[in-house]
Amino acid sequence: MIDDPGLEEHVERYTDVDDAAAARATRQIVACFAAAPLLALAFIVIYFWPGLRKYSIEFGFIHANAQHVGLGLTLGLAVLLIGIGAVQWAREIMGDHEITEERHVASSSDADRRATMAEVDKGIAESGLSRRAVIGRSLLGAIGLTALAPLVTLADLGPWPLPSTRKRTIERTLWHEASAAKPVRLVNDVTWQPIKASAMQIGQLVNAEPANLEKLHGPEFQTEKAKSAIIIVRMDPNSIKIPERRKDWHVAGIMAYSKICTHVGCPISLWEQQTHHLLCPCHQSTFDLGDGGKVVFGPAARALPQLKITVDNEGYLVATQDFTAPVGPSYPERDWFPDDEGE
Repeated sequence: MIDDPGLEEHVERYTDVDDAAAARATRQIVACFAAAPLLALAFIVIYFWPGLRKYSIEFGFIHANAQHVGLGLTLGLAVLLIGIGAVQWAREIMGDHEITEERHVASSSDADRRATMAEVDKGIAESGLSRRAVIGRSLLGAIGLTALAPLVTLADLGPWPLPSTRKRTIERTLWHEASAAKPVRLVNDVTWQPIKASAMQIGQLVNAEPANLEKLHGPEFQTEKAKSAIIIVRMDPNSIKIPERRKDWHVAGIMAYSKICTHVGCPISLWEQQTHHLLCPCHQSTFDLGDGGKVVFGPAARALPQLKITVDNEGYLVATQDFTAPVGPSYPERDWFPDDEGE
């Protein structure tokens, strides 16, 4: 059995007996908390500084984008300074009284809870905030602005989906450049050759893109290629049902539809010639291209958008307008369009 050694003799801290030392420690703490918001603001400036992305930092084995380094350093140092300030606050300003207590049972009585809250109130008093409120204010400012800095990275999620933003982005494809005065040819998505109506056979399916896609490059090319992809099929005009207002949307049974499933956006081209059905391989949504692209089976809730086509003076298939309904899957802000019914 070892006797209870008790507590060692308490030695006062320098800041407890010297007001000048306490004031100096306070300045150090406030300096840390004050520098953190400045670094957070620097993080925001670096994030929105477009020209910084062009530069890189070369140092030994380090090869990094200058913007990424700046973002990491500013936010990392801001969090570090808040931590250093908090540690210094606890070491030099907060109460410094050693205590011991007997181990108690897991549950607490009402009296213990009241005693605990009394100790909490005592701790708040001993934190020194009542005497040195500048520490608390500087800490709140440091935490507030430093927490704000990472929120600006949410801008990477894309533009705010206002109706005007949706109309010029996700609800518009590259076919919007087509008009009656300046039609856009339909080209094979592999060979990029224009497609003649006379070359299409009944039952044939061709994967296609707009001819003006070739002028794009990089991410813009990939985005527009995904949205503008179409399938062209030729069916016997006597075996299909064409909505009244789409009578001039086809060329002798040749029709063009979006290649993007309206369920979750998978590319579809599994074509059944006899039934005119197009099957999505992801979740088996099935569309009847001989009846306005209506859904006949599966989880898709909207018809496949149809593209209005005709032929130019050389007999090549061309589009004269964009889809009349947004292509691809639904999203919460999407409005309902008449063509979603396939009528």
